[in-house]
Amino acid sequence: MDLFADSTHQPPFETEDLRDNLARFLAQAFDDPVQGGQRPVGTFKWGVYAFFDYDGEPIYVGQTKEKISTRIRRHLTNQRTDAVAMSVLDPFEVYEIEVWPLPQFEKTSGNDATAKAHLDALERLIYEKAIENSTFKAILNEKDPPISGVKIEVPPSFRSCIVSPHVYQIRAHPDFRIARRALIISRLAQVISERKVQGGLRRVLRTQAKRLEWLAARRYEALGGADSLLHEAEDL
Repeated sequence: MDLFADSTHQPPFETEDLRDNLARFLAQAFDDPVQGGQRPVGTFKWGVYAFFDYDGEPIYVGQTKEKISTRIRRHLTNQRTDAVAMSVLDPFEVYEIEVWPLPQFEKTSGNDATAKAHLDALERLIYEKAIENSTFKAILNEKDPPISGVKIEVPPSFRSCIVSPHVYQIRAHPDFRIARRALIISRLAQVISERKVQGGLRRVLRTQAKRLEWLAARRYEALGGADSLLHEAEDL
């Protein structure tokens, strides 16, 4: 008997957990004042979204005019986005998602200039808010959102966790997160070394390095910092 044969034909439980919780997030009811009543938040066509890590830090902001569920799934469940393929965004770092749907443009063509300007303005506002609220005054977007001259108000949003308590116990441990973040930095640095890249990728690398140093320093201090070395010397 082959002890290494795969008899389950199932993906890793963490992958299945992410898919299940993401589906649950996208199925949450959200008010649609245009059509009336409520419908799943993932079914809105136009909108802006933001990802947050296990510390509540904003890490990425994006927009969509195809469907919220389609765009977010591309980021978190496959490799068909530049942000994931280039190791800019690590799906394992995403703990919460917030979305700002734009129901007024539900039946609007993706080429509509007015709707696009409104979407750009909203993305820029959310991006600037994320930068302001970040410990590092930076997030992992490779490019800055376009500047729009449209004046808008931020619409209602929906925010929720996409990680189960079981997976949280694994991924939230700082040593796991330090190792994972170092891995992503290594992958991103390799991409940069092998290609002719723009400054945006180098900015992302610098931001990730800051995030890694901050997390490692916090872990070091939590375990006693310099005092822990004195205790180790005394034990020896």
